[in-house]
Amino acid sequence: MRVGLTYDLRDEYLAAGYSEVDTAEFDQPETIDAIADALQRQGMVVDRIGNARQLSGRLVTGDRWDLVFNFCEGLHGFGREALVPALLDAWLIPYVFSDPLACAITLHKGVAKHVVRGHGLATPDFAVIETPGDIAKIGLRYPLFVKPVAEGTGKGVSAASRVESPAALKAVCRALLDQYRQPVLVEEFLPGREFTVGVLGTGAAAEAIGTMEVQLGPRGDQGIYTFDNKEHWEGRVNYSLLAEEPLLQEIETLAIGAWRALGCRDGGRLDIRLDAHGIANFIEANPLAGLHPGHSDLPFICKFKGIPYDELIRRIVASALSRSTQPPTDKPGVPCQ
Repeated sequence: MRVGLTYDLRDEYLAAGYSEVDTAEFDQPETIDAIADALQRQGMVVDRIGNARQLSGRLVTGDRWDLVFNFCEGLHGFGREALVPALLDAWLIPYVFSDPLACAITLHKGVAKHVVRGHGLATPDFAVIETPGDIAKIGLRYPLFVKPVAEGTGKGVSAASRVESPAALKAVCRALLDQYRQPVLVEEFLPGREFTVGVLGTGAAAEAIGTMEVQLGPRGDQGIYTFDNKEHWEGRVNYSLLAEEPLLQEIETLAIGAWRALGCRDGGRLDIRLDAHGIANFIEANPLAGLHPGHSDLPFICKFKGIPYDELIRRIVASALSRSTQPPTDKPGVPCQ
């Protein structure tokens, strides 16, 4: 099987002039090497394609693959994570991970929360700030938590993200609107424990493979899993596998419900936090979870559960292949100009 590998390499964007923060979600060469090596050990021929623009060029020249392992985060707009899946759908090429709709919904955290709440699942009350004029309309209970609506890896999340007053809310929202040029999500702050749930599979076959608690040490930013805590986690953050029942069942039931409601596929993570009463609430979903074998959350969870990295990659691919490895035979080919 010939497998294409799409990805955004951090070094390439840094060389093009983007900042460390701009490229925080992008991958290091060792992550791409680890994925490629795991695929090759399963007998697959790996073709390293690169980012969305590089994929576009290859498609136009006529290149095709039996499957694409899509790991592209993209760079601009709410459709940035949906771009590669949309291109592959247009060329009838099967791929790993979620489709364009799920990628776009989960990237916009406000939309994701509407979908999850619409399915009767718990998530903190929230509002989306589009313009500075929206700030005065907020009717939520303080303290509040503020972050960009469509960023990952903790971008835009700092100690200032927890706000206690209208004045602080106004200052933080204005700063985020100016810096990130996108709406801001404001939600009621949950003071309880924080967890991330690893999920493999799609639809009825989706299962939680483990739940990891995120505990902030004395050297980390307190009370909030900030960008700095995530980027420099060693010595700041402690991770441990949750085994408490019935809390574990409550958290994983919520996570799987949200995963299915959002239409996510093959593998990823969901962040869950407890409210003041100890009730689990959905925070956000990541259908393109990090796969660095040494410091990404999903491989961490697998390591805790005794699942080797190669087996993680195998199960992700197997889920994708269960849909189809060939385009429909009754459809005409796509002409290349």
